[in-house]
Amino acid sequence: MVTTKNYTQQSYQNVFEKYFNEMVQNRTTKLIETGPYISISRDFGCMANVIAQKLARELTKRNKTAGIQKDWKWINKVILNESAKALELTPSKIEYVFKSQRKTMVDEIVSAMSTRYYKSDKRIRKTIIEVIKSIAKTGHVIIVGRGGVTFAKDNPKSLHIKLTAPINWRADRISKNYNKSRQDALKYILEVDKERKYLIDSFMGFDTDCSIFDLTFNRQQIKDDEIVSIIINLMEKRRLIR
Repeated sequence: MVTTKNYTQQSYQNVFEKYFNEMVQNRTTKLIETGPYISISRDFGCMANVIAQKLARELTKRNKTAGIQKDWKWINKVILNESAKALELTPSKIEYVFKSQRKTMVDEIVSAMSTRYYKSDKRIRKTIIEVIKSIAKTGHVIIVGRGGVTFAKDNPKSLHIKLTAPINWRADRISKNYNKSRQDALKYILEVDKERKYLIDSFMGFDTDCSIFDLTFNRQQIKDDEIVSIIINLMEKRRLIR
């Protein structure tokens, strides 16, 4: 029976330790083309974890059939945890970066004066980028959110997906799942969508649009299994999988 699981810190512990040791020693660590890897970005309200889980399961089955003894894994929040670990901080200290909040100059000064473990926004963002690169380098991994699409230029053996849907459809789901009024749900969606776009823009270094993705799916119209099937078909055509 083929099983897949979400990424755990223990799974890649040695990979991360080796990678960050190289960083500390100022060595150049290039992104090795050991892919493939997939990133899934999503507008708020367009669930991605279920897609990632099903996709990882199907791709793992294909690996087994092809005689490749490597499971596909999917990850999301672990990037925050590993970035914090590399910076010797608690995840709560850098979570604001993933929420696309920027410190003011006063915040920077106060933080620097108040803690010996102060880390600048620039360093935090750089570390997050290096963490995602190190994960992508392992290959056979699906990165959900967290700016994973940022590395399309670095790894040609990658595929980048965007999940979207009409805002009214998303508002209905957010209203139900978060117990919010429809008006509050709409406001919440606009805030989170803005945060997520800013995160990608800040990593990419320019104002991005949907052209940075290889495939964009309307979650209202396309079922989970259909999305998984289309992704796998494209991966076959691009010879990313056997």
